[in-house]
Amino acid sequence: RKIIFEKQWFYLDNAIGHTYGTTFEVTSGGNLQPKQEVEESTTETKEAGTDNRNIVDDGKSQKLTHDDIKALKDKGIKGQEIVQQLIENSTTFRDKTEFAQDKYIKKKKKKYEAVITIVKPSTRILSTMYYAREPGKINHLRYDTLAQMLTLGNIRAGNKMIVMETCAGLVLGAVMERMGGYGSIIQMYPGGGPVRAATSCFGFPKLFFDNLHEFPLSKVDSLLSGSFSTETLPSEPEDNVLAEEESNGLTDEKQISLQETEEESTTETAMEINQTEEQDTMDINAEDVEFKENKEKENKDNVREKQRKQWERRKKLIETAALLAEKNADGLIVASKFHPTPLLLSLLEFVAPSRPFVVYCQYKEPLLECYTKLRERGGVINLKLSETWLRNYQVLPDRSHPKLTMSGGGGYLLSGITVVLDKGKSDSSHLEALKMEEPSSKRCKVQDLHC
Repeated sequence: RKIIFEKQWFYLDNAIGHTYGTTFEVTSGGNLQPKQEVEESTTETKEAGTDNRNIVDDGKSQKLTHDDIKALKDKGIKGQEIVQQLIENSTTFRDKTEFAQDKYIKKKKKKYEAVITIVKPSTRILSTMYYAREPGKINHLRYDTLAQMLTLGNIRAGNKMIVMETCAGLVLGAVMERMGGYGSIIQMYPGGGPVRAATSCFGFPKLFFDNLHEFPLSKVDSLLSGSFSTETLPSEPEDNVLAEEESNGLTDEKQISLQETEEESTTETAMEINQTEEQDTMDINAEDVEFKENKEKENKDNVREKQRKQWERRKKLIETAALLAEKNADGLIVASKFHPTPLLLSLLEFVAPSRPFVVYCQYKEPLLECYTKLRERGGVINLKLSETWLRNYQVLPDRSHPKLTMSGGGGYLLSGITVVLDKGKSDSSHLEALKMEEPSSKRCKVQDLHC
């Protein structure tokens, strides 16, 4: 299919069979051709200025006009030659410093050279791309914050993880990549079905999806209370299909009887019609019957297919409910646009003791409320609310420095470890325990001050 990327369109047919990391050149017609490596001559000494103080950007330094460049493109001249001509026709290029010249060449190459490099998808690449282009789709989850989530959640092969996210499937894909196809993942989803747009971009093999389960958030309360049921879906795939086939068989018999009566009536009137007209009407009737039979067969197949899908969905839902009911998950990851408190309090019931959990939120206030609720509830230790700080650096010879622009914020993380919740304790004893947290020496000093 036609790919449109960075104002460039091309077809990926010629890329099939090449290794990841291959650089292609877009030729006429959008076809890709592997680019031949050209060694740049480093022996020549470039003529460069000492500083850029006398260079004025008045738009008159370039002799080639837009029409001239378009004419060069129409002649079939490649981007590298166009860049070379731009350099030769620039009146200020030789006065620029060596660093400024490199920057100018790099900028023009990006604009006029149609070069594509196909890289293997990974969590780092996809998270960087989403954050740069469409951060709203992933709730402004920055790539370093995602890395912290995977570390704090102890994501590893063989785990049984619960993932609740509304980040277009990016967090789910990151967890799947880290687990490498070993272990099981239960994705909790709101609405009609899970969203896995970013997950499909990873290019995982089918093996990775065999142990991926999904469960709707709307049925979590019923599962916790013990009233979970799947009565709305059919029990067996054959029940309704057989009934449908029987009803179709009855309608077929009715249609046959109707056809017989129609044929009798046509034979009575056929004596008054000539031979050619009789042949035409018989052909039309035969086509109508064939069309009806085909339509009925298609409807029957559609019903059977729909029934089969519903039965498979019910079977998967029961399997996932059984996995959750064991309440022995090895970790919990929450990164959604919803308020984290009710989500976390309900989903923590399915996590085994001494297991980590991580909650992401774009804002600090919902996590502060969640922190307070968890402290009141108990059953968790090592609660920590954190924010990562990120600054990009340009690392080049003789010009390494922090970049002028940096991210304002990558969201907040609430992490902790589950422990066995002793439900026998009363609220009063819990309050007394909180009071005892204050050192005795401090309490004495406060009392003395009041005296």
